[in-house]
Amino acid sequence: MAPAQALTPKIDHLIALFNARSLDVPDGLFDRKTQFCLNGAPFETLLGQPPDDALVLMLARGAAGYRFATKALQHAVPDVAIERGDVVTTGDPFHATAKLWLSGHLRDSGESIDTIVSVALQFAPAGWVAVADASVEAASLERLRTARIAP
Repeated sequence: MAPAQALTPKIDHLIALFNARSLDVPDGLFDRKTQFCLNGAPFETLLGQPPDDALVLMLARGAAGYRFATKALQHAVPDVAIERGDVVTTGDPFHATAKLWLSGHLRDSGESIDTIVSVALQFAPAGWVAVADASVEAASLERLRTARIAP
């Protein structure tokens, strides 16, 4: 079975855990080297420190990187929920894309947010997610950032 097909149940499990406010991660989904990106920029470049710093890599990669981003999102949108669309492959068993629907109410204003997050996944030959790049439209991303840093 191709990695994309094999990991779809684990992705669904991760979404269920996320929606239940758990920071657990299904076994075998991420490796300690898994890289997370936001609109093409690796998390480690967004932390304001050298991207090859050991502490930065420890915070930005693998399950820790997922938890780091999840906590920031849950802080910005306390009632955040995610639904998944189809996981699509284009013939390459090591690449897939998925659309996620993110909804909830922003912490700073209580305004609703409903946005689509496109996720491009690259899988390692061993079957875990090697790179997950989430793309969010600029206006929605700015609303999330504002809610995250609001007093």
